[in-house]
Amino acid sequence: MTETKQDANAYLASEPIGRLLLKFSVPCVLSMLVSALYNIVDQIFIGQSVGYLGNAATNVVYPFTVAALALALLVGDGSAAKLSLSLGSGDKETSHKCIGNGILATVIIGLLLTVTGFLFMDQILRLFGVTEASYPYAREYMEVILLGIPFYIIASGMNAAIRADGSPAYSMFSTVIGAVLNLILDPVAIFVFHMGVRGAAIATVIGQVVSCFVTILYFRKPKSFRFSKASFLPDGRLLRQIGQLGISSFITQIAIVIVMSVSNNMIGLKGPQSIYGADIPLSVVGIVMKVFGIVIAFSVGIAVSGQPIAGYNYGAGNFKRVFDTYRHIIAANAVIGIIATLLFEFCPQVIVSLFGSESGLYNEYANMCFRIFLGGILFCCVQKASSIFLQSIGKPVKATVLSLSRDVVFLVPGVILLSMAFGVTGMLWAAPIADVLSLILTIILVSHEYKCLKRMEVRTHE
Repeated sequence: MTETKQDANAYLASEPIGRLLLKFSVPCVLSMLVSALYNIVDQIFIGQSVGYLGNAATNVVYPFTVAALALALLVGDGSAAKLSLSLGSGDKETSHKCIGNGILATVIIGLLLTVTGFLFMDQILRLFGVTEASYPYAREYMEVILLGIPFYIIASGMNAAIRADGSPAYSMFSTVIGAVLNLILDPVAIFVFHMGVRGAAIATVIGQVVSCFVTILYFRKPKSFRFSKASFLPDGRLLRQIGQLGISSFITQIAIVIVMSVSNNMIGLKGPQSIYGADIPLSVVGIVMKVFGIVIAFSVGIAVSGQPIAGYNYGAGNFKRVFDTYRHIIAANAVIGIIATLLFEFCPQVIVSLFGSESGLYNEYANMCFRIFLGGILFCCVQKASSIFLQSIGKPVKATVLSLSRDVVFLVPGVILLSMAFGVTGMLWAAPIADVLSLILTIILVSHEYKCLKRMEVRTHE
């Protein structure tokens, strides 16, 4: 039985990498894209009905949902990476335990986060920069969103484990079905039943519940392992390893929370001193960050789809194949980054118009925000993908350093300093500066890892 399970994943060491990456990346990217669209669909319909104050409100709640996603990926991506490494090295005992412990952890985290959200709702909204005008909408939206957090965390977290188990199509289905429901129910709740931001939140939660149910159904009969009672017994050592492997994904998401929190608060401080006020930049930055999330969904989706390939071959000692996988990932990310750059620089108004027709000042700031803030998106794609790659081959320290660099080390201080000096327009330049600096660090860390893998490859052939 063990031999059969081992052979079930052996194709990761033999099939052409391009074909494997395409097989895994299409459903994986679609899953990540659909996850990113959950919030942006709300923004589009709310913008068309409630207006920019409604969008400003969802922008304030958005960092909390991203924090939930960060915790989900800490466990989920860590469990998936551990599963791939375990399968590659033939460690069957660890494979079922890491997924069982992952499921248990996501359930506990989801419940704790929901309780925390209800207990400290006003404090959380203030932390993320709510204004007096947007507060009623923000509270109404968050009250409903909190009910779906446990389902959202379980579905988002264990989605990666399904991909690592060799079922990327099912992984995609479990995410897409919830998003399609959200897309259908959003306009019904908002325009037919006139429920405003509360209706958008209800549609989102229904989609999350369905995605969670479909995700859990998969684990009745996974491909590469079988659960036992021991699978769900908490294992402190294993949970630490899962956390170490998932920390890069966690930081990638939590950094968005930090950036948005800092940006929203600086907008609240400096916005009233500008011609744009505070609510226009608050709404626009939220929209831009969510569009940014769509591009990163492509970037990270491709990188995560390479995780089973890189992790399995690293565990099996096929080091040349590991870096061949990385080269394919970066080539795909370069194409994504170039397309996104052209779109944001030459036709930002097309994107802005999707979120409602607003004043000239609103459109002016929105166009400027897309062109400047997302000007270094190509470099950002390369950095994000490289961080996921380092995580997938069991290099949590380097992956963590790289994840922290762009958003926390470079971007946050840049937002604070430039907004203090040049207001809500100057702060936009913090992003492309951070993208350039983090690219330089990416080249240094990945080059060092490449040399290490080359030495390991030479030793295996001696």
